Amino acid sequence: MSLLVAVVERGSLSAAGRALGVPVATLSRKLSDLEARLGARLLTRTTRRLTLTDAGAGYVTAARRILELVEEAEREAAGEYSEPKGRLVITAPIHFGRRHVLPVVVDFLGQFPDIDVRLVLSDRNIDLVDDQIDMAVRIGRLPDSAMVATRVGSMRTVTCASPALLAARGTPRAPGDVQHWPGVTVDTPLPAPPWAGTPRLAVSTSEAAVDAAVLGVGVTRQLYYQVADAARAGELEIVLEAFEPDPAPIHLLHAARGLLPLKTRRFLDFAAPRLRAALEILAIEAPGQPA
Repeated sequence: MSLLVAVVERGSLSAAGRALGVPVATLSRKLSDLEARLGARLLTRTTRRLTLTDAGAGYVTAARRILELVEEAEREAAGEYSEPKGRLVITAPIHFGRRHVLPVVVDFLGQFPDIDVRLVLSDRNIDLVDDQIDMAVRIGRLPDSAMVATRVGSMRTVTCASPALLAARGTPRAPGDVQHWPGVTVDTPLPAPPWAGTPRLAVSTSEAAVDAAVLGVGVTRQLYYQVADAARAGELEIVLEAFEPDPAPIHLLHAARGLLPLKTRRFLDFAAPRLRAALEILAIEAPGQPA
């Protein structure tokens, strides 16, 4: 079951084999043996892709449930429900995770020597169940789901530009004032910027967008924590505060699957107040913070 689920999740035998450290020939033989024992074809294999048959789709759904139960039983047997120990997998956005989550994780490791942490930094919302994530930091509105969310704060979305650009074009008083300014955008789920047309520069990370804005390429719109260092240094100025969208909520998120392992509960209790304190400090120091 584990091998089949791994192949389905990764989309190919070779990718699953690399992830599991299992030869492709072994994977193929194990899957064939499983199909022979069930008397049903689970996968349709071509040279380009694998697809589940109807029987395979139903079997994989059941297999995931069974494997979750087995994993929970193993955790309980290993003592994860009676004492905090084991491996804890946490995910967070790259910049926020490096600046604000990593220090919390380091302090946590110092207090809980029997817990190991894998910190996955990604700006993609990783699926907690499919990727076996224990805890996630999410910035933004949460969709309705079976996940359990603990709010730790919020974050402004700010529009900013370099002092040189503002000196050349003047300080904008309304979004329409920057409609024809050069813009620096990044491919994120942030609200659309107030300028029209094609941006002067489009980049793939917020860090690059901030760097370009500091160099005077254009005006940019980012979450405040992404521009905080540049704003403190006077390299960027925040404008149009009165037109900011509602601050984005920040949550710690975990799956609601039965009894919560103590390692996860301990991290939640440890991290939540520390992240709240860090976000409160960040809000207080924000230049031009609206009342």
